[in-house]
Amino acid sequence: MLKKYTVVISIILLIIVLFQSCSKERLEVEPVNEFLSNNFFASEDQVASAIIAVYDPLGWSMAYGQWISYVMYGEIRSDNANAGGDPSNNDQPGWQEYDDFTNTNTNVVTQPLYRRNYIGIARANNILENTMIESPAVDVFLAEAKFLRAYYHFELFRHFGPVPVVTETLEPSSVDLSRNTVSEVLQQVVTDCQEAAEFLPATVTAGEKGRATKGAALALMGKAYLYWADILGDDPALFTEAANALQQVVDLNVYELEDTMQKLYRFGIHNTNESVFEIQHNSSWPSDWSWMEGIDGNGIIQLCGIRGLCTDHPDYQAGWGFMMVTQSLYDHFLPDDTYRRDIAISSNDELEQEVIDAGFSCNPVVDVSQSNPIDYTGYWQEKYPNYKLHTGTNENGGDENLTKAQNTHSIRYADVLLMLAEALHRSTGADGDAVVYVDMVRERAAGPGDNYGNFKDAQTIMSEQGWSLLDLIWYERRAELAGEGDRWFDLVRSGRANSGIFFNEPDKANNFNDEHLWLPISLDETQVAPNLTTYPDASLFN
Repeated sequence: MLKKYTVVISIILLIIVLFQSCSKERLEVEPVNEFLSNNFFASEDQVASAIIAVYDPLGWSMAYGQWISYVMYGEIRSDNANAGGDPSNNDQPGWQEYDDFTNTNTNVVTQPLYRRNYIGIARANNILENTMIESPAVDVFLAEAKFLRAYYHFELFRHFGPVPVVTETLEPSSVDLSRNTVSEVLQQVVTDCQEAAEFLPATVTAGEKGRATKGAALALMGKAYLYWADILGDDPALFTEAANALQQVVDLNVYELEDTMQKLYRFGIHNTNESVFEIQHNSSWPSDWSWMEGIDGNGIIQLCGIRGLCTDHPDYQAGWGFMMVTQSLYDHFLPDDTYRRDIAISSNDELEQEVIDAGFSCNPVVDVSQSNPIDYTGYWQEKYPNYKLHTGTNENGGDENLTKAQNTHSIRYADVLLMLAEALHRSTGADGDAVVYVDMVRERAAGPGDNYGNFKDAQTIMSEQGWSLLDLIWYERRAELAGEGDRWFDLVRSGRANSGIFFNEPDKANNFNDEHLWLPISLDETQVAPNLTTYPDASLFN
């Protein structure tokens, strides 16, 4: 019997001890080996790792199950390219809707485009709010966060018009935001770029390529001012601000045009002397279809490769045929501008000749029956070529369609020079200086080598074509940046995005109206935030 009572007493004592151990004070302990937002940013290494997370959304080829790319959007929405894809004309329906101006606020690509950028903004705000230490290195990290916050806001603006400006971490109860005005959005972009430029270095080491620099911040600031001036009715004061920012990029003396334009798009070439800001992609991460936001390769290489290409082409392998070049873009290039045209566009005839020159024979070189018959022109983009050399570059088991590592040119020095020429012309009328910058781009466009005196300068072209300087600048921007995603945004900011440019594209011409200048914010977002209008109204354009 004693043994029985002893056991009972032992159990009671154990229960008492357990209850005492579970007191409130004992439960409220500091996390061990665990970091939260309020205790993470306490060392340089922690802030350094967090800033990498802010860069991460830049390189997403897919998000939430959808292909996303400002390059594809800026080309397919414009007169440069059509959606393409397979013969059904329904391959990737979200992109087909963008192409034909039939998209609504339920388009499947729209919310991923929107969310990707606000995720980047939220990550930047988290660093800017919670960093607890000071040092020269941390000053640079915080400047990078400000630049990236500006970049994401600017990308949202280019797609959706004036959007909510978010500069602090939001609680769930605070997400019902309204759109800001054009000036409020772009002023925030400018302010973040100004503050970032104070601390960002002019150059970075080879191992740090792709990180924000002073030149990137100044170039983005100049681009924001340019859009701001254009959209608000050709404001000369804002054009002057654009010129000032872009001139500072030139005065840094760290950028130059590559002598051989083809080098910009050649396999294995990254971060050239012409790169002001370049989105990095790599083939080392084992990207696959199970984690869309984890794809580190450049998805549009396979997506926009030549559909139906025979296996005997010496350099390229077949792709999925999106972003199919229009006849309008091919015809845009002047007779003396074939070098630059051939850098941007390949044709079926050229592909066939390349196969013959390599000593192979396949019939057909391009199987037209595999392509979208409505969008097919026989022309293909060539700035993101689907090189055979990409095969086998991933050694970690990734899907080779998703691990192709050519970078994305976000801002090139040629873009800076043309923006500067435009800003000078449209602000102070300093056309002499503007022409110098245009001619720098035109000289390189004539082909490799010293072409001084062997290319038609700006004055000659304007005289022959009957163009104004602004006409020439618009020509140069379309020719120089063909296939790189700026075309639609240039058309919108300058007021030229109307059905008149789509006379050879009946689907575009018949469906376009001014509502299509901006993407609608998705129904998923406006249901959560009822104060958020689907489209921007006229009152916001001030």
